[in-house]
Amino acid sequence: MIRKFFRDETGLELSEYAVAAALVAIAVVVAFTALGGAISTKINSLAATING
Repeated sequence: MIRKFFRDETGLELSEYAVAAALVAIAVVVAFTALGGAISTKINSLAATING
């Protein structure tokens, strides 16, 4: 089945677009979650430095 999938040279079907969109959405959520945590940590560090 996997070999057949890689040998298939026809255009993408709706299910393949859905899988690709889901993977992109998951990657975006993970990236923004990690980035949000890093930004939050940096802001808290700066606030602590300012407040002395």
